[in-house]
Amino acid sequence: MHVSDEYVRYRQDAQVLAEVGRQLAGQVSRFRVTLSREAAEAAVAAWERDETGVVGEETVEEFALRDMAAALALIGAAVTERGIWEDGRVVVDLGVVQLGAALQAVGQVRQLDG
Repeated sequence: MHVSDEYVRYRQDAQVLAEVGRQLAGQVSRFRVTLSREAAEAAVAAWERDETGVVGEETVEEFALRDMAAALALIGAAVTERGIWEDGRVVVDLGVVQLGAALQAVGQVRQLDG
């Protein structure tokens, strides 16, 4: 199988991006954010769900959806552990991985929904 020059460069770019991530990992950890009560409650519900089924073969879309659901559950764990509930909102310190997943989901959901 022939790999095009573009994909060789993309793989090299991915390696550099990973190196940037390794360098940033020690510089940033958590950011304080505010979520609506509704979003925080939905995240906690995702965390508390018991997903015991075996994952079989998945389409790319199914994998993306499951991955985003897992990211939401991890945000729910953070809300459960250290969220401060104030009126109609929740203040919580989220890790950069969770922040990145949530921000990336904006575009992914838009793409999946067409």
